Amino acid sequence: MSEQAPRIAIFGAGVIGCYIGGCLAAAGAPVTLIARPRIHDQIQASGLTLTDWQGRNQHVDAQALTIALEPEALAGQNVILVTVKSGNTVDAANAIAAHADTDALVVSFQNGIGNSALLREHLPGHEVLQGMVPFNVIAQGQGRFHCATEGHLALEESAGAAKLIERLSAAKLPPLLYPDITPVLWGKLLMNLNNAVNALAGIPLAEELADRNYRRVLAASIREALQILHQAHIKPARTGKVLPALVPTVLSLPTPLFRRIASAMLKIDPDARSSMADDLHNRRTTEIDFLNGEIVRLAASHHLRAPVNERIVSLIKAAESQGKGSPKMTGPELIQAVLHR
Repeated sequence: MSEQAPRIAIFGAGVIGCYIGGCLAAAGAPVTLIARPRIHDQIQASGLTLTDWQGRNQHVDAQALTIALEPEALAGQNVILVTVKSGNTVDAANAIAAHADTDALVVSFQNGIGNSALLREHLPGHEVLQGMVPFNVIAQGQGRFHCATEGHLALEESAGAAKLIERLSAAKLPPLLYPDITPVLWGKLLMNLNNAVNALAGIPLAEELADRNYRRVLAASIREALQILHQAHIKPARTGKVLPALVPTVLSLPTPLFRRIASAMLKIDPDARSSMADDLHNRRTTEIDFLNGEIVRLAASHHLRAPVNERIVSLIKAAESQGKGSPKMTGPELIQAVLHR
């Protein structure tokens, strides 16, 4: 990588990509956003406005960014942050192979477990690192993106990432570095099992987590996942305030006690919803196969079953196929569909 400021491309600049890319650009990094037409047109018209729950409020003019629709814009970039949906990882890898310089650093900031392995398989000439985004970002329209929850980016350790780390730190997104990031990914995935519960509920995250019925479903999903991980000899890392093994117990507490013990879980912007809820709302394919589906696949690989997560996957896929947005299931309805079948 060049000694000068690295040129950074965000490949798949959706909600997360626009927020990270916008923060980097606001801190002076040369950033190229490769986005779909809807996002592209918003940014061209309004620039980017970036806010967060701690008071960040920054605006980046469209003229301060390079905004592209096609992967040809990857040429000449020093760092490529991949933020496409997990189902599009192979297509992204093929585009990088076709258009990017071979010495470009590639970083996956995607949901799920196996994206960096896929990228490495298809990009043997590139250094590929795994990253993790713990926070929730809300798209508010007209180029406005709001970070609604806390958390630090995570990044696999590498000397080749020094300039990127410097730029992320300058953008007030300092990453935590890990020699082995896999346990962190599994810890994040456990917390991301709530994406589906929130999508099925169709209400803000704070409202959902304040309802014990929804929490009981989430607790069952995480408890089952922990059992499967144990059988697979995988120990997830702690990524929040509570040890993974204790999360189901805490979620199952009566609401007044839960509010006292887990107040940090409820420090969420009142409008925040999961990315999967946004996908259902916008009639897009969700990442359910790379979240709850990951637990189902891991169970099958060890000749086990994950019935709670299987049922949640089925409910999300049914909602996708109906194309009507969230089914807006009540807590008792979700308990009946997931736990009492």
